[in-house]
Amino acid sequence: MTTVAASASGPAPEVEQYEIDVGNMHAGIQFKISHLGFGWMLGRFNRFSGRFAYAPGHPELDRVEVTIDTGSIDTNHAERDKHLRSADFLAVEEYPQARFVGMRYTRTAEGQGVLEGELTLRGVTRPVRIDVRELGHGTDPWGAFRRGFEGTTKLVLKDFGIEYDLGPMAREVELFLTIEGVRQTEVWR
Repeated sequence: MTTVAASASGPAPEVEQYEIDVGNMHAGIQFKISHLGFGWMLGRFNRFSGRFAYAPGHPELDRVEVTIDTGSIDTNHAERDKHLRSADFLAVEEYPQARFVGMRYTRTAEGQGVLEGELTLRGVTRPVRIDVRELGHGTDPWGAFRRGFEGTTKLVLKDFGIEYDLGPMAREVELFLTIEGVRQTEVWR
């Protein structure tokens, strides 16, 4: 944990710093998109990394950074995944990573809020709002302190330069995020 300089109104708040637990797969980035209006095509990204800072009672100090390996897209169908990696969709040869930087978190209710930030995908940076719910926090059986969240958002494909016609029901993709972080002692700068 680190502290922020004290103000005239009182002591500095403590800021907890977390690494997202991707090594043990206690985090996930999943998505769904309509398949011709008949059903859902589900998928996930298998490789990503990130960290977040959390300041209880001081959401203005909360921060998030996540980097996604776009080539790790997985819809459980090799030929479709190959097409999704192509220039028609993610263009992974030119843009091997997507990056989200959370810039502001607003609490809307106990354990809930909206995370606003910027997502860079295919070289295009756009504002994104993620509805967030805190899942819990505490010490795990091995002595580490963890904090977990889930979030949902929708992205308009065209906003990120994805023009491939998937039909009128498939202009948006819905993301579902589960993030479990392990508290760190190093200062995040």
